[in-house]
Amino acid sequence: MRVLFIVPNPPSLVRVRPYNLIRHLRARGHEITIAAPWSDSTERADIERLRAQGFDVETAFLSKPEIIRNLLRALVGGLPLQATYAVSATLRRALVRRVAADPPDLVHVEHLRGAAYGLVLQQALPVARLPMVWDSVDCISYLFEQAATYSRSLKGRLLTAFELPRTRWYEGRLVPQFDRVLATSSIDKAALEALAAPWTKPAPPPSVTVLPNGVDLDYFTPGEEPRQPATIVFSGKMSYHANATAALHLVNDIMPLVWEARPDARVWIVGKDPTAAVQALARRYAQVTVTGAVPDLRPYLRRATLAVAPLVYGAGIQNKVLEAMACATPVIASRRAVLSLQAIDEEHLLAADGPARFAQQILRLLADPELRARLGEAGRRYVETHHAWDRIVDDLAAIYHALTTR
Repeated sequence: MRVLFIVPNPPSLVRVRPYNLIRHLRARGHEITIAAPWSDSTERADIERLRAQGFDVETAFLSKPEIIRNLLRALVGGLPLQATYAVSATLRRALVRRVAADPPDLVHVEHLRGAAYGLVLQQALPVARLPMVWDSVDCISYLFEQAATYSRSLKGRLLTAFELPRTRWYEGRLVPQFDRVLATSSIDKAALEALAAPWTKPAPPPSVTVLPNGVDLDYFTPGEEPRQPATIVFSGKMSYHANATAALHLVNDIMPLVWEARPDARVWIVGKDPTAAVQALARRYAQVTVTGAVPDLRPYLRRATLAVAPLVYGAGIQNKVLEAMACATPVIASRRAVLSLQAIDEEHLLAADGPARFAQQILRLLADPELRARLGEAGRRYVETHHAWDRIVDDLAAIYHALTTR
């Protein structure tokens, strides 16, 4: 079928969910048109790579002045900042013209930041109503509820506390407006359904469908290079508040307990755009390396002794955990980080909460190569069984089929 796939940022190896969905959908014979704004040279290059791969891309430049105007409109109109942040007026008009002239079979809209494009199409083309899927990915209200309490950034806590009531209202209102709503986990599903309930009374709230994240099992594979001794890796986009808070928690709260017994232990914090507080960790501790953006994450996952995901808060499925497991790197994670997975503690990974317990598990793994090997192999088998993109896209294609044949 012909699918218009609208995203707030160009799909790429960094934005793995839409990137893998569109690749696997096209491999099944579906015709995918991607619609996304771009804001910088990196995103512009991502657009060109998609075109080079043969995708039809509808795009427009989203300038900083336009983003500022979008945010001001949100503040005045009582909307969450995320609702307007990624809206390009040029792209919005182009999509209305395109769909009016040549309607696709279905529209797929991703994230709270992309939802406005779907609403515009609904309003502008009420007669040519198309089946429309909103992939919320995560429940942002659920994420903000945690961030408002646990973020290590005062600015982050204040901003999320301000945004929370607006986001709750907006997400709850969004759910009933789409033919199908997706989320990556049962926790996010339940949170979205609860938010939608007041908007659908006396009828029951619409059901949200869980479509989990996958991992590219051909890209993230075990390596042959030897692992570095006593090396711990934590990966992710380090400008994201939940990752920045986790990095600070790891180095400031957990690692001092590890270093008492293993002063040789090193930490790699790998991911683009680290905050100033995260960068400062490398200046404060000689055993810490903060890489910033790297061209390829796999060498770090393959060479580390173990990977950690000490998230204090979060939502959805953590790609960092899946990617490390796919590389057969043993993982220690907070229970919050793996709450949405079917992975079993002590079988596929180690789960730990609190600095003392987390440090204890790190020391245990550093001292036990047999346990590391067992967990690494079991982690790889787990993602092969539960998080292969092929199977996830089979489920998405079935959702598309049900909506276009009803």
